[in-house]
Amino acid sequence: MSRIVISGYYGSKNAGDEAMLAAMLEVLGDLEPELHITVISAAPQDTAKRHGVEAISWLDMTAICKALKKADLLISGGGSLLQNVTSRRSLYYYLAIIKMAEMLGTRVMLYAQGIGPIRGRMARRVMGHIANRVDLITVRDKGSLAELASLGITRPHIECTADPVLAIHPVDKEAGRAIFKKYHAEGASPVVGISVRDWQGCHHFKEELAKASDAIVRDLKARVVFLPMQYPEDVRAAQSIAELTQEPCTVLEDEYTTSEFLSLVGNMDLMLAIRLHALIFAGVMGVPMIGISYDPKIDRFLSSIGEEPVGDLESLTAEDLLEEIRKKWNDKATFKKRNAQLLGELREKAARNAELALELLEKKG
Repeated sequence: MSRIVISGYYGSKNAGDEAMLAAMLEVLGDLEPELHITVISAAPQDTAKRHGVEAISWLDMTAICKALKKADLLISGGGSLLQNVTSRRSLYYYLAIIKMAEMLGTRVMLYAQGIGPIRGRMARRVMGHIANRVDLITVRDKGSLAELASLGITRPHIECTADPVLAIHPVDKEAGRAIFKKYHAEGASPVVGISVRDWQGCHHFKEELAKASDAIVRDLKARVVFLPMQYPEDVRAAQSIAELTQEPCTVLEDEYTTSEFLSLVGNMDLMLAIRLHALIFAGVMGVPMIGISYDPKIDRFLSSIGEEPVGDLESLTAEDLLEEIRKKWNDKATFKKRNAQLLGELREKAARNAELALELLEKKG
């Protein structure tokens, strides 16, 4: 039985990262049921229970070393692990795990990574040194390819695929309906989902989103439901916007599984999001989406489906937002059809990550 260790931002109550892990395990398991997978996690017990895998603490370097020594492959990813905008230390942590695997003779794959931005001469030099020695790199967008090129990373085989979550199977909508009922948000009215996060003290976008939320309720006769992707931080961010609104809206205040998130999004008529994986969930469930940029990964994903953000956190206006909402609201069928075709192509690319990982395993001898 082949052994894989997965390193990523797991066990930290981030819905996007948990969905990535769920999708990776789903596709790898579909292709090769006989795999022993160990996940490095911030909450090993939760990860083991949630995903049905062996899990070890991200701080237990002895256990990590032992797991890597037994492993045939280290998968680093997916997600935006290799950047130093959100945290300077995390970049060096993930690179240290990769370097440890290289020193132990374990094959390494960077799996559907969103690379960069990486700032600072030393950070870029260390990244180039370590990444040039891995066995395989897949990235989730063309912007990441450009970042690799700028870092001088050319030695491994590099392939542009897509975010792992795009390969996950759509789910039934019943669980989402039950959650809406719990929050008294069920009924015949259409639903606009909004997924937000706090970012570097920005407040302007919250005022604009509150204005847009009120207009959605008044003009479109729709419900507004805030969907928290990072628990509990996004709940607080959503509540701070809800406090600025004059019309009623609903803030979901619980922590959900990947399946529940997908089901919730499937019950929405439009998804408006700052969070990348709220947009990707909308893609998986066939829901039209509008993205607001705070990081290049948002722009890169939207570009891959022929769209662009409606604005960023500093420039966003309620007027621009409502113009885009009305455009997609009045022609939802067209956007669903167009997105379905493009996302179908991305789904195949997302599954390609797992196929390449298994091909690398076959070369272990």
